[in-house]
Amino acid sequence: MSIVAGLLLAGGQARRMGGADKGLLTLGGRPLAAWGLTRLQNQVGEVLISANRNHADYEKLGVRVIRDSVSGYAGPLAGLFAGLQEASSDWLLSAPCDSPLLAYDYAERMQEAASSGQWDAVVAHDGRRLQPVFLLVSRRLQQSLGDFLAKGGRKIDLWLEEVSHQRVDFSDHPDMFLNVNTPEELEEMEARVMGDSR
Repeated sequence: MSIVAGLLLAGGQARRMGGADKGLLTLGGRPLAAWGLTRLQNQVGEVLISANRNHADYEKLGVRVIRDSVSGYAGPLAGLFAGLQEASSDWLLSAPCDSPLLAYDYAERMQEAASSGQWDAVVAHDGRRLQPVFLLVSRRLQQSLGDFLAKGGRKIDLWLEEVSHQRVDFSDHPDMFLNVNTPEELEEMEARVMGDSR
């Protein structure tokens, strides 16, 4: 398998956070996005951040920041599509900016599942359900994804039904899927990451 690029998805509107840009909220003295970014950088080659606002602030994290090529905050699929258009690798591994506890073997396990060559996408599963923003996708799917978005499609799991994909069980890493959607969850995550760093 060729080198994989990483994509940190930070393009949402964060309605439950009062519209605050979640990736730039402070967690343990760093922007929330920096936590997932660091873990991705340790596992893949190039990493991009998909963001639709505050580009200059995200650029301070030291990686290339891209915008959705589909207008109107079309969701994580639009960020994924922009990533496939911009990344230099044949495979793109995505993660949301508000999930700072990515498994240290996230990329390795996803690539292993894709290495057979029979799948164009690999999606993480928490043991109970798919976690579709945790996705490894081949550049071969760029046209399929573009067509899906052009027809108004927005849900990753519905798009995955149209493409060959494999699930990877991460039930042994449940913390990986913890995310921050409310101020209360940010406080809980702060306690968790500061406890882990002691």
